[in-house]
Amino acid sequence: MALPFRKDLEKYKDLDEDELLGNLSETELKQLETVLDDLDPENALLPAGFRQKNQTSKSATGPFDREHLLSYLEKEALEHKDREDYVPYTGEKKGKIFIPKQKPVQTFTEEKVSLDPELEEALTSASDTELCDLAAILGMHNLITNTQFCNMMGSSNGVDQEHFSDVVKGEKILPVFDEPPNPTNVEESLKRIKENDAYLVEVNLNNIKNIPIPTLKDFAKALETNTHVKYFSLAATRSNDPVATAFAEMLKVNKTLKSLNVESNFITGVGILALIDALRDNETLAELKIDNQRQQLGTAVELEMAKMLEENTNILKFGYQFTQQGPRTRAANAITKNNDLVRKRRVEGDHQAAPGAGDGRGIYSCRKQGGMESEVTLASKFRPGCIIYRDVSEGKKSHF
Repeated sequence: MALPFRKDLEKYKDLDEDELLGNLSETELKQLETVLDDLDPENALLPAGFRQKNQTSKSATGPFDREHLLSYLEKEALEHKDREDYVPYTGEKKGKIFIPKQKPVQTFTEEKVSLDPELEEALTSASDTELCDLAAILGMHNLITNTQFCNMMGSSNGVDQEHFSDVVKGEKILPVFDEPPNPTNVEESLKRIKENDAYLVEVNLNNIKNIPIPTLKDFAKALETNTHVKYFSLAATRSNDPVATAFAEMLKVNKTLKSLNVESNFITGVGILALIDALRDNETLAELKIDNQRQQLGTAVELEMAKMLEENTNILKFGYQFTQQGPRTRAANAITKNNDLVRKRRVEGDHQAAPGAGDGRGIYSCRKQGGMESEVTLASKFRPGCIIYRDVSEGKKSHF
């Protein structure tokens, strides 16, 4: 059984909607559009013009010009007259003028202390040392200052000749002058390196800021063929990665340089890695200083440093402050191992250079006692560890 309203709806199924809209007038279409508009007046995300229906049918007066509107508002504000004061200002002062109360100044008068004639005579004739002892006994340490006490104790006879004064004079501060500039002649040093001067062993270019980068590269190029310079330092010379790369190429060829210092420069991890990689082919450099660069090198570069030190047995001094614990420990162990190897080689060389090492006999010392010359000889024909003393003057031998 169909509902009554469904029977009413069935008669509208066959209606033509396009025909109905076509028969509506313009006014009826606008009214229909207004009814069908779904606007939300509470939506804060929409502009004000889209939250409500259009209330007017007026056309726009013109395009919006913000500068023109501001100038118009400013002009209107200047032309508008200010409202006159209802109560004019007459300049009349009302009330009382504040006068601060003056507090009475308290004056302190020192009373004159009178001592016994004997006590006053004793204090007048007392020396400065006795006065210091008296102040210490009474606990009145404010009678003298540390400066006065040190001056008294530091005098020639232990007692200052002048009396102590209550006024402590300030000591004059000695000026601290800046260090003189580096006197090294850059051009002359470069020329002597190129000429392979035998008297030029150490080159110090530290703190010379105005050396051009091409000149520093020329130093590296000249050191490739130099056979006399053993110590080269260019700390705080504003060197960068190209300079470090040039010195890395020099280290691959040079067989004389023992110490290189490039601290306090602008070298990054790229330049440091180039120097580290060059040390794999260098067997003469014993000291390298690369600390205090402008940019931190990072963990990867520090790991490469530690790996190089473990592979290179010639580096005895490595100037760099590691930031990571792992590379720091590995580098310290490698440097210790390299120094131990040098010590062992030196000890073995001393043993091989000792006379009589091949036949089992070695003279350990030769001394003179009371005009008698003696030799301490370890002989293998006697008991092991036997020492023979031979008196050269009398031709006698004794052993134990």
